[in-house]
Amino acid sequence: MLFGKKGTIGLDIGSSYIKVAQLKDIKGGYELELFDMLPIPPDLIVEGSIIDSFRLKDSLKELIRKANIKIKDAVTGIAGHSSVIIKRISLPEMSEEELSESIKFEAEQYVPFDIEDVNLDFQILGPKEEAGQMDVILVAVKKDVVNEYVSVVKEAGLNPVIVDINSFALENLYEVNYEIEPEKNIAIVNIGANTININILKGGISVFTRDSAIGSNIHTEALQREFNLTYENAERIKRGEPLENVSPEDAFFVIESTSDEIIGEVNRSFEYFRSTTSQADIHEVILSGGCVLLKDFPKLFVEKVGIETKVIEPFKNIQIPKRFDMAYIQEIAPIAAVATGLALRRLGDR
Repeated sequence: MLFGKKGTIGLDIGSSYIKVAQLKDIKGGYELELFDMLPIPPDLIVEGSIIDSFRLKDSLKELIRKANIKIKDAVTGIAGHSSVIIKRISLPEMSEEELSESIKFEAEQYVPFDIEDVNLDFQILGPKEEAGQMDVILVAVKKDVVNEYVSVVKEAGLNPVIVDINSFALENLYEVNYEIEPEKNIAIVNIGANTININILKGGISVFTRDSAIGSNIHTEALQREFNLTYENAERIKRGEPLENVSPEDAFFVIESTSDEIIGEVNRSFEYFRSTTSQADIHEVILSGGCVLLKDFPKLFVEKVGIETKVIEPFKNIQIPKRFDMAYIQEIAPIAAVATGLALRRLGDR
């Protein structure tokens, strides 16, 4: 963590859009100060890694101008199955200070990379039922990936004060907007262009996380193949825009068939969770991310998964001033979730 002044923006650097949110602390909660987003070309970020930092920097600068961002301190998030490791582990009870000193040693058996090549962090969740043991969330992120994001954010003129994990940003957002039900397992499933982030919460605390390298870009690729389209035209069809020589019914059939692959990946993660924990039932799913905006995707998800499912409401308990276009805010809400969760972070938080 780097040091910065009071007031931060949440900066969600996705592989299809970059999004920025700013929240103002008000009595009893938060108020939306700013939200904006900008589409980016599909080859700038692949599987969570920055491929073209120069063009990404230019896109970030364009978003800063477009959104008229004044605050420089930014909280950004990282996701990706190949660069982020999140484990819930059991350790002998010790203080935070003691764990800080021994975390490298404790982490070595759980992290499949050289321990010197990762940034480590942890959160003590509390004691286990077994005497003398405690639950800890361990997070390891490849240093080169963190450095890529920090560098590009700095080069765009911002000050990256916190680098968070997207799954945890969604957990923070859930805490602000939803009532915590102690005995229920709630799965937050964020489906972006290139990645699925799954975070299963019990009593509001993460018990299982997984990132998968698949997302709504496979819809775009399927449409390109089926109808011999450019990337831009395939994206237009995904958004529901009409395109000459492509019938909406044919396009919808391709999108629905491809959605099965994404939903199947989520289902496999759920099955793995059920097989590795005694708290097996998932009682509710909350969907976020751009994939949710595809026609009938939430309905198809419920049919295939068989669990009560809602689309995330990131501004449910966040006040929206009248200067915002409410119809637009409601329309893009699922895409705004990670950025809004990042915007909740403050310096000094654990």
